Amino acid sequence: MIHYRTPAEIELIRASALLVGAALAEAASMLRPGVTTLQVDARVEAFIRDHSAYPSFKNYQNTYPFATCISVNDAVVHGFPTNIPLKEGDIVSVDAGAFLNGYHGDSAYTFHLGPAPDAVKQLLRVTKESLYRGIAKAVHGNRVGDIAFAIQDYTEKQHGYGVVRELVGHGIGRNLHEDPQVPNFGKRGTGPKLKEGTVIAIEPMINMGTKDVYHDEDGWTIRTADHQPSAHYEHTVCVKKGQADILSSFAAIEAAEQANTHLDASYYFAG
Repeated sequence: MIHYRTPAEIELIRASALLVGAALAEAASMLRPGVTTLQVDARVEAFIRDHSAYPSFKNYQNTYPFATCISVNDAVVHGFPTNIPLKEGDIVSVDAGAFLNGYHGDSAYTFHLGPAPDAVKQLLRVTKESLYRGIAKAVHGNRVGDIAFAIQDYTEKQHGYGVVRELVGHGIGRNLHEDPQVPNFGKRGTGPKLKEGTVIAIEPMINMGTKDVYHDEDGWTIRTADHQPSAHYEHTVCVKKGQADILSSFAAIEAAEQANTHLDASYYFAG
């Protein structure tokens, strides 16, 4: 069942989504060689709780034990935070949700520790840009397939990357995952029709090499089959007439990314 949110509900979801962005900015500020992803997870959880919210991922399906999913290098999504220190050259995707005043927000962002090779810079840039190409299609009267096609065409057809099939974006509101599913691959003009007030999480998961993935031994972490790196960016978005309303924000994350000398932000902001 697809829900159509009232203006008041949309503002509550926006508050949750903006809180996630602020929490991810906290993560961005502390990413550096030697820090563990468990330390990052603890900081994000404390930040969310300090703002009278609950981390949406914690105890998800009564099994997920962390507040964040932190996926490093060939981990696509759902990465378990660990005690393994990060090192220069790591690609780190941080995904988090917040439940505030009865509604969830969800967002994700990928970082690179230290100077990034050109091939990695392009992967991050193209993945991030594909998110906005998908968002541009999240307007009243379009279909889910229009979002999917825009992302796939840009990443796979134009740049030769692998678009993960097994994992998709989703509706979001009172529950973290709701209808409709929002894949990153598909045909224009197919899938559920988008109507004003639908709130969805759009989240390209793009691999440098093959589209194929597998589950790690922890049962959650998804890795690329060829062990090449992956990138992941996500916004919570409300379908509107004419132009989508992005309820989450990368502004604080990008500011923290640029201020942290251990991170390479040039992939997106140069030229």
